[in-house]
Amino acid sequence: MTRRGLVLALASLVVMAVAALVGPPLVGAQGDFILWQLRVPRVLVGALVGGTLGLVGACFQTLFANPLASESTVGTTAGATLGALAALALSLPGGFPVIFACSCLGAGLASVSVMLVAGSGRATMGDVLLAGITVTVATGALSVGLQYLSDSRALVAAARWALGQLPQVGYDGVLVLAPVVVPCWLVLLALARALQTFAFGEELAESRGVNVPSLRRLVLAVGSLGVGACVAWCGPIAFVGLIVPHIVRRLVGAELRRVLPLSLLTGAAFLVLCDALSRSLSPGRELPVGVVTAALGAPGLVLLLFHARRGTA
Repeated sequence: MTRRGLVLALASLVVMAVAALVGPPLVGAQGDFILWQLRVPRVLVGALVGGTLGLVGACFQTLFANPLASESTVGTTAGATLGALAALALSLPGGFPVIFACSCLGAGLASVSVMLVAGSGRATMGDVLLAGITVTVATGALSVGLQYLSDSRALVAAARWALGQLPQVGYDGVLVLAPVVVPCWLVLLALARALQTFAFGEELAESRGVNVPSLRRLVLAVGSLGVGACVAWCGPIAFVGLIVPHIVRRLVGAELRRVLPLSLLTGAAFLVLCDALSRSLSPGRELPVGVVTAALGAPGLVLLLFHARRGTA
């Protein structure tokens, strides 16, 4: 690993370690409860979710051959949100397993829809981004319709969940997410060499023994599973997977054996940092972390679009 990569990894670990201490001073037994039952679980869940979004975003940008591709811009997050909202707004029985299944199904269908456009061979960067926006807008309209048809209690729960939040009491979120997302991390990290070969062109990848259709299916399936699990538990949190891989590439280059693990670490630290900001910006109240990531990510997307246009000019 390069010196910059090592500094980035250490900085990410420090951010995650210190984030639990952000906030009012912790004193006595009440302070211990707040630290170990509220803040530490929240940091751990934030690290699991942010790491997943950062890693999936880096993989999707390679898979779609598009620097603007991520789980939020190609419709994966929107599809997962629609699936989970369908379970919440319609009060489907079964609890979290049903929400999780619906979220993963929605994420997979949205990702495949955009992949069909990207894999046509004639799609430009703008075409892929437009397809992702179309899927996002369509699923957003359906989500609003579901909320309109639901009863008032389900509507309130769905509306609060849709803002994207990390509050935790105890370690249930860690125990639910870790068995799903950590195996997703391992699979995607193990595909770094195949994705690196794929990045140089499909023909070269096939000549070197990479099964391109299987690689596409596996990355989409595993990425959708990870994003679906995160959305089902925390709600939609956008822009992490778009911004973080670009930051990592600017610091350590484009080699995926460095980009993927550092996107995981940096994504975890970025979301934990955004959550600390959401707890600190308004004393006595806290913003949903999805609002903070959107506030930071939307200008970042504009800058990336501007940079991409200048690069093709």
